[in-house]
Amino acid sequence: MPNVVQLWDAELGYTAAALESRPDGGQVQIDPSTIGGAEPLWGLWATNAGGSPGVMIMPHSIFEWRSAEYGIDPDDWDTLFDVILHHAAVPNPGDPMALMDPGAAAVLEATHGLPTVFTPGVSEADRLAAARERVRLVKQHILRVEPAPRKDRQGALDFVGSKRRAPADPLAPIKTQARIDPIRVAGKRAFLDWHRASSTRVTRPRYGLVPPATFVSAAAV
Repeated sequence: MPNVVQLWDAELGYTAAALESRPDGGQVQIDPSTIGGAEPLWGLWATNAGGSPGVMIMPHSIFEWRSAEYGIDPDDWDTLFDVILHHAAVPNPGDPMALMDPGAAAVLEATHGLPTVFTPGVSEADRLAAARERVRLVKQHILRVEPAPRKDRQGALDFVGSKRRAPADPLAPIKTQARIDPIRVAGKRAFLDWHRASSTRVTRPRYGLVPPATFVSAAAV
């Protein structure tokens, strides 16, 4: 039987950020070309199969990456979360100890040969189908991630004195607030396209297929 992880709540946080030095006679400034940070993080409150609470922390960029990797519609939150939450439990085929666990062994056997994120020459439809199949097998053999009962989630909020009302979906704070930037998805997809194209052969950069931080004029190609 698969373990069950229950989701209770979600909230927004952010990473640390550093400030540039104060210019002579000027105010402290942040230079986005050299300074990273203050990137959004999402915290998912959850309980494991034993009932122990914890927080699963994920960067907002994980939505961009999964959308780019599998061709998932950025508005398809159900598929994005299904892949994000369950792919984390896909066993590593390079880990010999995984074969000692019957559930993990069953997933590894059934997924052997399926295309991965970096497999070249695979359509987005086939790549997404493989991702969905891994999700299905993880749910069947290893774990399922599902909402905690709304009554219990509301009871927890009441217990700590919160005025919030528990939404029907504990992931609602993300689904109703977050928007995925298509340009950031396109940038990540371009990285993946180059990596796949150049992984098995020498590839000449051309307009629309270039290494990172490389620009090729369409007029010159």
